[in-house]
Amino acid sequence: MESGPGGPGDPTTGTAGRWRARFRRHERAGLLLAGGLLMLLVVLLHGALRSPGAGLTQREIDLAVLHALENQPRPPSVESEAYQIIRPSVVRVQEMGEDPDALPEDPENRSEGEGSRPRPGGGLGTGVVVQEDGTILTNLHVVVGVNRLEVVFADGTRSPAEVVAIRPEMDLAVIRATLLPDDLIPATLRSTRDLHLGDRVVAVGFPFGIGPSLSAGVVSGLGREYRNPEGERILTNLIQFDAAANPGNSGGPLVTEDGYVVGIVTAILNPNNQRSFVGIAFAVPIESAMEAVGSSPF
Repeated sequence: MESGPGGPGDPTTGTAGRWRARFRRHERAGLLLAGGLLMLLVVLLHGALRSPGAGLTQREIDLAVLHALENQPRPPSVESEAYQIIRPSVVRVQEMGEDPDALPEDPENRSEGEGSRPRPGGGLGTGVVVQEDGTILTNLHVVVGVNRLEVVFADGTRSPAEVVAIRPEMDLAVIRATLLPDDLIPATLRSTRDLHLGDRVVAVGFPFGIGPSLSAGVVSGLGREYRNPEGERILTNLIQFDAAANPGNSGGPLVTEDGYVVGIVTAILNPNNQRSFVGIAFAVPIESAMEAVGSSPF
């Protein structure tokens, strides 16, 4: 379900951006329709060029259709479409002064979690724009302890940012950028009420500072709990998914195949206590995340 009127996902806000997002969502259907029309045109032209009274044989029709199929543009994958929709809303979150184009550091020398800090030149985390005023959702552990926070938008715009709200029990932080791109596109949000196991999802972020990177998978579970290596329950009511997530993905969006944000990536589970992905990751449902913003559309 899309967000309600006037909320962060209201399609009446950011008219130009919303029309672009709608076009991308229907781009696949448009390409298929164009391919069908192309096949029909080939058949009609073939018939028009034949001498009067001569009918098309089945073989000629089959060859014409095959030719059209082989030459029509290949439609993008649903994962690619979802990425194109969400990309303008994804930001890199880092300590001010870091180089977003710097080579990533050695992952074995890094850790990510409550209170962790990146080394100079390393990626910090990810965020997603949820309001046109520059309001961004990310994880609390991404920003805690950072002296000067900065976000890098999809168009390369870099802006100082400040923490405006936190929700520690869900590891969430709300930050706001002060310098915005000319045509900022907030993400469109969708309730998790109709989310099911097996639904395809993608995660977009900056794992180990590399990105933006896309990974794809499915919803593996709902209502999950996350416990720290000591066995203490930290987070509850999470979405479990198997799209690859690693340090740096934290705070990024979990997105449906049609480009709607349903969660905020927040944790990975590894029985070896390593900060690397083994197939289980968790996201905070977007309903809980937007409560931190204070203007949930759900």
